[in-house]
Formats: sequence, structure tokens, C-alpha cells
Amino acid sequence: MDSLVFSNMLHRPARTFVSILGIAVGVLLIVFTVGLANGTIREQAKRDANVGAEIFFRPSGSIGMSGAESFILPVSVVFDILQVEGVQTAVAIGQNSVNAVDSNSGKRLIDGVSFEEYSMISGLRIVEGRAFQANTDEVIIDTAWQNQQALKIGHLIPVYDRNFTVVGTYEPAGGARLKIPLSTMQSQLGSEGKSSSILISIKPGFTVDQVGQNLQETFPNNQIVRTKDLEELYMAGFPALNVFLNVFIGIAAVISALVILLTMYTTVTERTRQIGIMKSLGMSNGKIAWTITQEALMISFFGIILGILLTVVLRIALGSVTTLNVELSPLVILLTLVVGLIGGAVGGLYPAMRAARLDAVEALSYE
Repeated sequence: MDSLVFSNMLHRPARTFVSILGIAVGVLLIVFTVGLANGTIREQAKRDANVGAEIFFRPSGSIGMSGAESFILPVSVVFDILQVEGVQTAVAIGQNSVNAVDSNSGKRLIDGVSFEEYSMISGLRIVEGRAFQANTDEVIIDTAWQNQQALKIGHLIPVYDRNFTVVGTYEPAGGARLKIPLSTMQSQLGSEGKSSSILISIKPGFTVDQVGQNLQETFPNNQIVRTKDLEELYMAGFPALNVFLNVFIGIAAVISALVILLTMYTTVTERTRQIGIMKSLGMSNGKIAWTITQEALMISFFGIILGILLTVVLRIALGSVTTLNVELSPLVILLTLVVGLIGGAVGGLYPAMRAARLDAVEALSYE
């Protein structure tokens, strides 16, 4: 039976390959789109969490770190936060989104920080060049982004309505990839003495929950976010995206099923005489239907495997030229495999039933 299935597939190799390729493209779209969306969100969450702080202190109603929020937190609140039991360090930062022609989204997030204070809490260190000076149009960038953009010390980067000079590169990566003086960002936005959030580290012997509760009691109108919860919060913060991805998976599955349906329908039509011969030799209707279904499942399976391999290749290629992250989730791959095989089975169902219902005498006389 297996040899019959493979011989049928190889009878028209070009058509079989095109069918496999059609399914592979659908799988590529599913796995790559879902992986790119989830990978981008998770990567941003991990970067935002990798700043050496256990708690983000933010204005009430803030969502994510898009850089769109106004600077409404007075920097002076840092001194009040330091008085809260369990707080060891508090550092004010600003985050703002600027136009970027070389960005896929057309926007780029930048951090405004006081270098000495920020480096103490985040562990940031200069790898090449030097730190920026306050109230200047200078910028430092992380090494990964430097390599991706092929930038060097002294290069100019457009930020706001003018060029900023790259004066240093830093590690480890955390927060936005570009960091400028907080004083420069405040002046640009007309928010002198204000910030978008406060980074808080806790003293040894205290837990994040304890300090978070103390902060909430002292500042009931502000948002207290644990950095370890950022990934979960970011993933749950885009319900429309999740709906879109589910719809996208469904549409791709329907397209795959239609590809299989068309392929197997034409296959059954071409093999009408062959099916008549199998019936005359005593093959049951169930076995004939199962043979057609097996072929549909095999084409679906090879298409899914090829789609996953294409996704891996595209992921590697994308990672070599950009900092975008495509997440290859085992759950998504398993879901794609199941949905693809179900689509293949459904697509092959009607052709299989049609083959099983063919009259042996009429099939043998078919030309």
C-alpha cells in the first residue's frame, strides 16, 4: 500500500511538488508571522526587564513601554521613593518614540537616562568610546545594534529633528537600543524635571512583593510593575493581535485544504481507469478511499516539513541582517502540524469518496 501511495505521488512529480510547495508557503506564513509577532514582543519585554531593577514605578494607566506616554512623573519623586522601606535604589528614566526611516515600524524607542545613576542600577558599561555628556546631542548604542547597522564611533544618527553623534557603545543590552541624556530628552519634549518611569531595586532581605506592597500603600495612584511580569503583561496586552493570528492560522488552513482538494480531485479524475482496475482485482471501496487519503496526508506532511524548514532558513537570514527575533515555538509548530494534517484529510475526503463510489465497469471503459 505504501509503495502504491508513493508511486502515485511520483507519477506526476511536478504537480506533487507544486502542491507541497503551496502548502509549505501557507505553513511558512503561519509559523513566521506568529513567530515574528511573539518573538518581537518577548524580545522587547526581556530587554525592558534586563535593566537591573526589580520594579517599574509608573504613572497610573501606563501600557507597555511604547514611548508614547507623556512625562508626568516628577524626578523629585525619587527622593520619596527612597524613603520607602525595602527600596535600595531608584533612578528616573525617560522613554520616547521617534521617527526612524530605517526601522520596520517607522518608529524607534530611545531611552533618556542619567548615565552615572542608570549604570549603577543596570550594570551598563561602556565597551567602546565614552559615555555621553549631559545636555548634549550625543548618543550611546548597544553593541548588537551597532553590528547590525555597521556604525562606528563618530557616526551621526537622526533623532528628533537633528543628528546625534555616536560617542560610545555599551553592554549588556537592556531597554532601548539608543540612549541619550535625560536632560536632552526633557528639553526636547518640554518636560524639564519630569520622567516617564522610575527604576527601583530592592534591598537584600526584602522580597519584590513586600516592597511592591509598601510602594502601593505609599503611592496608591501609581502603577507598580514587577520586571519579571513584563513578558506576560506584554503578551496579554495585545488581544487584537492574538485574534488576528488565530484568524490567520484558520485562513492558511483553509487554503491548504483547498490545495489538497484540487490536487487530489484531478488525481482521481486522471486515475479513473486505474481505480477501475483496482476494483476489478478485488480492492474494497474503503481501501481505495484510504489510499487517496494517505496520498493527501503525505503531501500535507511533506508540505508542512518544507514550510518549517523554510521558516528556519528565513529566520537565520533575517537574524543576520536585522535585530528582529522570530520565535519558533514548539506549540505553534505542533499546532501547525495538526491543523495542516486535518486540512489535508479534509481536502482529500471528497476525492477519496468519489474514487470509492466509481463503478468498476465504467471506470475500466474510461479513456
